Amino acid sequence: MSSSYKNSYRSQSIFTNRNIILASIAWAVLALLYFLLFSAKIPGADGVESRADWYVIGTNIFEALAYLGAGILCLRNWRSPQIVSSRNVWLAIAIGMLSYFLGGIIFGYTEIILDKEPDVSIGDIFFVLSYLSLGVGMTLAVASRRINLEKWQWLIVVAIGVFGSLLAWWISMQQAVPSEPLVAILNWFYVVSDVVLLIIATTLLLAFWGGRVAQSWRMIAAAAFSLYIADMWFKYAQGANYQSGEILEVFWVLSGVLFGMGAVLEHDASLSRTRRERGRKRA
Repeated sequence: MSSSYKNSYRSQSIFTNRNIILASIAWAVLALLYFLLFSAKIPGADGVESRADWYVIGTNIFEALAYLGAGILCLRNWRSPQIVSSRNVWLAIAIGMLSYFLGGIIFGYTEIILDKEPDVSIGDIFFVLSYLSLGVGMTLAVASRRINLEKWQWLIVVAIGVFGSLLAWWISMQQAVPSEPLVAILNWFYVVSDVVLLIIATTLLLAFWGGRVAQSWRMIAAAAFSLYIADMWFKYAQGANYQSGEILEVFWVLSGVLFGMGAVLEHDASLSRTRRERGRKRA
């Protein structure tokens, strides 16, 4: 056995679905501990409390790698001909994850390196693309499955949709009305997108309930819920004294991790299904 083959086999054995899941869980736990232990504000020389720059950089790294990893894993599903769900679903979600990754990088660079907090930046282009792509991907996932929910399940969808809308509306009413039309449009776009994703996630959670393949979509639904929590907190906390790194912002990291885990579970279930079908053919 050649050394190149040994190295290839070793690398493939490391990046198994099981190991990726364990690494994802470890990344989420480390991020949670990081936010819990180091998010406290430190008094500066001028007496104003603020968070250390190294801490804010760390939160950006946790978030960026979570979405980058999720994007790569979703692209793996898109390229796999064995994937159970439509490959277009995973392509759309992958674009959403990678767009969120790029938007976060630009936002972090603007905030940390340039020390600016503009209402609108180039990063918003990628955030808008992210929400549109996620909406398309999750809608395609719902459309690919015959929706046959019970009445009580539809009531849950409606209840969560109403609650999410009221919470988003209440938080929006607490903020000052932007003077620039573009800022106002973007604010409402993000609010509406969060609510729509929340409704689609609830529908996915109920429609795909049960079965091994459903595990991936439960993760995707949880990821959308986490994204909603982080976004709503960010909108609520925005103001003159806002500083990045609050504890609830860890849900951005968890959202990326959960999207990635959903992709891995779908890939694993698809491989298992293919093996079972080949076994039946041999028999």
